[in-house]
Amino acid sequence: MKRTFVVGGISAGLLASALVSAPAQAADEVPSVILANTNLAAREVAAFWYGEAKANLIGATPYDVETKVVAKHVSTGGPAADSKPGVVPAIGDEKKSSSKSKNVNLPKTSGKVFFIGADHQPHWCTGTSIQAQYRNLVATAGSCVYDTAGNKATLDKWIFVPGYYQGKTPWGIYVGKQGFTHYDFDVYEDGDRDYAFVTVYNGVIPTSASFDKDYESTHETKAEAEDKKAALAADKTTAWSWLKVEEFIDYDHVKPLYTPGSKKEVGVTWDAFKKFNPSIAPWETSESAAEGTGYWDEEISRDKFREPEGTQADGSWYFSPDKKTLYWSKKVGSDWKYYSRAFWVNYDLDYKVLGKVFSIGLKDVGRLGDNVGGQGLAYNQKIGKPVFVFGYPSGSHPDGNYAFTGKTLKWAYGKTFAASASSIKAEELIGIKSSFTGEGALGSSWLLNYKSARRLGYLNGVTIGVSDTDKNNRYDTSVSPYFDGETYGVYSVAKNLWSGKIV
Repeated sequence: MKRTFVVGGISAGLLASALVSAPAQAADEVPSVILANTNLAAREVAAFWYGEAKANLIGATPYDVETKVVAKHVSTGGPAADSKPGVVPAIGDEKKSSSKSKNVNLPKTSGKVFFIGADHQPHWCTGTSIQAQYRNLVATAGSCVYDTAGNKATLDKWIFVPGYYQGKTPWGIYVGKQGFTHYDFDVYEDGDRDYAFVTVYNGVIPTSASFDKDYESTHETKAEAEDKKAALAADKTTAWSWLKVEEFIDYDHVKPLYTPGSKKEVGVTWDAFKKFNPSIAPWETSESAAEGTGYWDEEISRDKFREPEGTQADGSWYFSPDKKTLYWSKKVGSDWKYYSRAFWVNYDLDYKVLGKVFSIGLKDVGRLGDNVGGQGLAYNQKIGKPVFVFGYPSGSHPDGNYAFTGKTLKWAYGKTFAASASSIKAEELIGIKSSFTGEGALGSSWLLNYKSARRLGYLNGVTIGVSDTDKNNRYDTSVSPYFDGETYGVYSVAKNLWSGKIV
């Protein structure tokens, strides 16, 4: 799905620096979705990205849904605070710090969000670690969590990788547990609320990895096969995927008719029958056929008996070309009788556990915020203050110029201004002047009062689109929802939820 935005704006205002309260939305008013609700599910997600030498991570492409903002008209208006301004301090910055730096040190909190898109291919956005009680929260664009392109609930196999670079996961990967967004985005895809907060499990790194694309184990009963499948799934040191139980015929063993776990095959070949009856001649009438095997005879006409060559002599026998039918004759009194004989075998049924298996040895590396820190949150701020934007822009400008590769974290700097996009009911956006291209930059963090020495600031927006406002075929503007008290309400629901470990 591609959206058309109309953006414009004005700038004004000061940042309120005091920490104040804002009314939070009730938990039952904040839509949430489960991304991986069990340890097993989370391990399988981790295995998907770590398996096959990280092929899915390395092969992922930037997510370009809803990034191209077409500025046909400049619109006035824009956001307005819905309550008093407030901030939530960053992790480690709860006490005020006055340190300054002339350099721009990139934040460890930024990274890539990976998932499977509506096209069933791996993609990525930008995300950032943010302050939370259990140090387990990631902020990004809502469209990098909720599948607005495929109209599904969520994007599949969602993870966050801080500091990702060309397959390297320096602080591990963090599997998404539960995502939260605003009701208006969940229901109406309102651009004013295109943000999401995702709780993540503790990070993991691989201690070993292997991939068996043709896993198979054999079992006598279905119950044994199901037990094996469950045991593989419950193994905390590995992650197994795409397993199923299938029955199959054991052609080396037979069982008496009507025995549970057996299957009668009629019209088998003479060789299949003879395998269990080596001493019986084809034409012999015998009651000594092995248990679980047998045959039946049908009287036929002389012409039918002689059909193959038209010259079959009385007293002879022969097989059909596929050896599934015996034709034979015998003298009864003074007359010859002609017969066809078919064979059956009642085979033993066994069961296999089949599928593709990722076997990943995983090691817990702790909570996200403990490893990389977490940005604070600012909401209901006045417009016109400078912000740093950190993200992984990729893709080309409209003129075809590829200014960014998406391989490394980039930054932009500028003062916010008001913007609106009435075509998507987005009346409360903010923008900055930025040359970021849209692909991959979706979800980039907008940080107020960023302290370069401490690499910390206050998250005050996430990129949801870019625009060429002067129509020179180069993107020059990035836009974000305005973070207000309702944003803080969504954050407040997510920030106090525990995730835990997956190994």
